[in-house]
Amino acid sequence: MRVKICGITSLKDALIAVEAGADAVGFIFYAKSPRYITPKAAKHISSLLPPFVQKVGVFVNENPKSINKICKKAKLNLAQIHFDVDDRFLSKLKTTYIKVIRAKQKSDIGRYANEYRLVDAFVESFGGEGKRLDLSWFEGADCSKIILAGGLEADTLESIRAFGFYGVDVNSGVEKERGVKDAEKVHNFIKSAKD
Repeated sequence: MRVKICGITSLKDALIAVEAGADAVGFIFYAKSPRYITPKAAKHISSLLPPFVQKVGVFVNENPKSINKICKKAKLNLAQIHFDVDDRFLSKLKTTYIKVIRAKQKSDIGRYANEYRLVDAFVESFGGEGKRLDLSWFEGADCSKIILAGGLEADTLESIRAFGFYGVDVNSGVEKERGVKDAEKVHNFIKSAKD
């Protein structure tokens, strides 16, 4: 499984993730998040990371122009669109993007079935609360293009392995406090996902 460590707020945490084998790191550009980072700070971090690590910007309620500007400034590879948008909105993006499904019910996970997408548990604050999805929703579904998020920790990964998810996205499950990663938790999570 591919692994994204999200909610990166410092170079130290980014390097912990990379050294542990993360495929991607995520920067949250949502001002109401306790893990918010400025584009300038994200640029500093991303410019010091190895070339084959994906740098992802997480966006909530931003317009396309702003997303394009931040992605360019912060040297990001991918925009994670964490709110509902239409095709017209997406057509204005000049960066590669991935849609997020904030799932409230089983039928939600079937949206964008032919695309790679991130599926997270619905929370009013747009994630980072450690809320888990009901895994029974994924039984019999093709999960090969789904990146699972929400309430994941190293010791819960065994319970999702059989579903064949493309990847996992973790934030609060590898923190020692909001916005600060725990090196041991990061290492254990990535090791569990990759084994």
